[in-house]
Formats: sequence, C-alpha cells, structure tokens
Amino acid sequence: MIYQQKPWLKFYDPRVDEHVSVKYESLYDFLEDAVARFSEKTAFTFYGKVFSYQETKMIVDSLASALHKEGLKKGDTVGVMLPNCPHYIFTLFAIFRIGCIAVQVNPMYVEREIEFVLEDSGAKYMVAHDAFYPRIKKVQSATSLKKVIVVGFGGERQELGEGDYYFEQALQGEILTPEVEINPYEDLAVLQYTGGTTGVPKGVMLTHNNLLANFNQVCDFIYNTCDDLPDNFKMITVLPMFHVYGLSSVALCGLREGANQIVLPRFDIREVFETIKREKPSIFAGVPTMYFALNSQPELLKECGFENLLYVGSGGAPLPVEQAKIFEKITGAILRDGYGLSEAAPTVAFNPPFLPRKYGSIGIPVPSTVIRIVRELENGAFEDVPVGESGELIVKGPQVMKGYWNRPKDTEEVIKDGWLVTGDIARMDEEGYFYILDRKKDMIIASGYNVYPREVEEVLYQMEEVEEAIVIGIPDTYRGETVKAFVKVKEGFTLSVEEVIQFAKDNLAPYKTPKEVEILTELPKSSVGKLLRRVLRDEELAKIKA
Repeated sequence: MIYQQKPWLKFYDPRVDEHVSVKYESLYDFLEDAVARFSEKTAFTFYGKVFSYQETKMIVDSLASALHKEGLKKGDTVGVMLPNCPHYIFTLFAIFRIGCIAVQVNPMYVEREIEFVLEDSGAKYMVAHDAFYPRIKKVQSATSLKKVIVVGFGGERQELGEGDYYFEQALQGEILTPEVEINPYEDLAVLQYTGGTTGVPKGVMLTHNNLLANFNQVCDFIYNTCDDLPDNFKMITVLPMFHVYGLSSVALCGLREGANQIVLPRFDIREVFETIKREKPSIFAGVPTMYFALNSQPELLKECGFENLLYVGSGGAPLPVEQAKIFEKITGAILRDGYGLSEAAPTVAFNPPFLPRKYGSIGIPVPSTVIRIVRELENGAFEDVPVGESGELIVKGPQVMKGYWNRPKDTEEVIKDGWLVTGDIARMDEEGYFYILDRKKDMIIASGYNVYPREVEEVLYQMEEVEEAIVIGIPDTYRGETVKAFVKVKEGFTLSVEEVIQFAKDNLAPYKTPKEVEILTELPKSSVGKLLRRVLRDEELAKIKA
C-alpha cells in the first residue's frame, strides 16, 4: 500500500494542492474565462501577426458559427490537419464550442494513414493546411469526408474542389451558434490517434475534463510556484499541437496563464536559437531529439539565453542523462524530464521547478494522480512490488482517457478497475521519485513519435517480394531510437535494400520509415512458427555493446 500513501506528497510546495481544481464546465468555458482575464493581451505571435485573447475568441466564434451552419452538431467528428499555427487553436475551440470532437491528424501522414483516421473517426468535415490538401483529396472518395476548410499562410492559392473553401470565408456572415450543454466528464473533446502492439491505430477518447484536468495539473506544478514570472511573459510553442503533449502541456497551459505564445510551425534549430535570443521567453518545452540538435551547436546554444528561462522541460520519450548533462553544462539551465502518454492526456509525472532534480528520474506524480508499480498475478489482479523493485507502471487520475474509440475490448485491456495499465516498466525509489526502465510493449519511440512495428511490417508485406518481415527499434544517438527492418524475400524474387526503403517512404510517415534494412535468408521463429522480434532486437543490442 506504499504507493497509495503517496510518499511524493512530502515534496509538494505549499502552494500546490494535493488535488487539482477544475472550475470550468467545458474547454470553451475555459477559453471564455481566459479572455475575460486577459482580453487585449497578446495570445499568439506568428511571423509578425499578433492575435489578442479577445481576437482569438472572435475568430473562434465565427468559425464555430460556420461549422454550425454546415450542419455539424454535438458529437460529430471534425478532422484537423494543421502545422503549429494560431489557426490550430481557433479551429479546436470552434469545434469545442459546438460540442463536436476534434480528430487530430498528424500532418506527416501519407494518404493511407489519412484515409484510415478519417474512415475510423467518421469525420465528415476537415480543417487543413493547403500544403496537405492534395493528399486529403486523393483519399476523400474512400471516406465520409464531405468538405475541407483550407488554411493558407499567404502566397499563391490553389484551386479548391467543389464545396471546399478557405478559412477566411468561414469567418464571414452573421454569427449563429447553438447553446450546447457539455458534460465535461462524458462528452469527448479530442480523438488522439495512437497505436499499440497490434499495429492498428486507435482513437484515444479524451473528454473535456481529461484535458481540463491535465493542463491544470501541469500549470499548478509549474506556475503556482513561479514567483518571478513577468506579467507579459512569453513561451515558445514549437512542440506539435497535433500531439497531445504539445497541445495540453504547452498551448493550453499558455492560455491559462495569459502567455504570449510565439508559435513556430516546426522545429528548425537556427530559428529556435534566433527566437529565444530575440524574444527572451520564460518557458520552453521539447522532446529529447530537439535537445540533441541544440547540443550539436554548442556555441549558438551558449549564446541564446536558455539560462534565463524559468522552466525548460522535456517529454515524449526518455531523456538520456548524458544529453541532459551536456545541455546543462553549456547553458547553465536545468532540463527537467517528465512522463506521460496519450491515454493520460498526456502528463502523469514530471520534475517541477520546486523539486530537487535527480538525473534519470521522471519526477513525481502531478496533483490528483496516483502511480503504482505492480506485478500482475495469475488471476489478473495487481500486486504492488516493494519500493526500489521494478514492475509495471499503472496510473489513476482525472486525466485518464475514457477509452478507445469504438474499441471496447482494447479499452478493457488497458483500463482495469479504473487503473490505466501503461505497459511501461518502472520503479520508485525510497523518496517517491519514479524512473522508467523499459517498455513491455514493442513500441519504438523515434524522435518523440510512437512507431508501432506491426504497422510498418504490414506495409512491407504489401510488397510482392516480401515473405516475412520483422521491425524493431535500435538505439540512435540522435533520435533516441530508429526503425530497422529485417526482411526475408520470397523464393524466385529479388529485392534490394533501396527498394524496401523507397516503398516504405511512399507508404509511411518519415519517422516510421526504416532507416536500416537487412535482408536475411531466414527470420527467427518459435516452435509454433511465431516470428520472434526480441531475438533480433537482442542480437542488435549485443552488436552495439560488442
């Protein structure tokens, strides 16, 4: 019962309550509160364009009206495929305003992946950047998609298909929006697609309260204890909003605190250096590969001013201790690691500013969150392991998802008696700090993105020449892990490494594409013919250590 006693609470700053307080009835209600508090303050800065909190609400209401006039009603799903930009927030809150559900679509998805998400979610409308428009139109006929609202950032506009129109057109006309009653604990706000060991992407159902609870948990840990936060503080919003880490832990936190978010559509190392040096932000959050890239330019990193930031955070993938030490030695800043997953909206634990940091630790649980380290018994029950021993991390809190979209069996496998079973192996030390040791799942984390071997294998199996395929993750000093494929070619066929990689590039997002391919005459199997991924993984690790 040691975990139920919450030994980490002794580290809580007096200004942080054990339980998170959510005073909003919905995410749109939260936006209205932020606008009432910050009104004319700048909410977003995007390449010279500035949007105040009041202007943000006006655009949200206009877009919500346009979506309502299209016939969208509470519970309908709406696809969102945008890079980081203020329009992302405008679109999400317009969707929330009319009680619809935002379907997050990764901008790196190829046609096959876009088609799956649209078909699985049933989205009939979509808001997308014009650079992605051709990809969407190629698969539209195979989905329920009726109309695309297109966001452009200037330049020559492309000719749109019948019924489709640009974002600005949606903001014209009289504002008419319905009064929608939201049950924050039951009504969905976001479908966040993630995968699993089966390789089939699943829509994580996040309610209004899941997100409201989680960004408030994060804000309570960081901002409640920052005494010297400037009134008009800035933060760099470069983490992708299409991932719930960037959305919840950065963008929504920024709105709660009245930040001026300097929005960058993608991570460009020199642009980040220049922006931090010019804007002097207070907050920066990234994934480990961002810090690897920053560390690779020590002279520029030293000069840009990270040491003046109040909080620098890392998440999305394990942060190597050596990389954290290099960053800190160059900058003088403290780089704080954390842990989360899409199914928890996403934050479960991290190292807040008031906590003495331990290298390699993900910190302590956020308010209203309990972590247990357990072993599963033969009867399916969980038994806590002693302090210091490894076991599977399970978590309970208001941020834990409602379940997987239209997948009750998958939901039952990961939510047991209210506990989210993460599949991650961890331990807790005597003081209540947690450490992630390994993953039970075969999931690969490359550059902070989840890659599911089965999905990559299924694509490789589409090649006529491929008889068998196994995909694993191998250590990579830059990406954390990278994808490697092992292929057995059918008798009578020939296949080159280059052909395999090119086929994968044509059918998978870049981060899922194997960077290495090895063609073997036989792949390891069990006595019943099951391909053994772990054998190849162990062999690769042995080669690296040799």
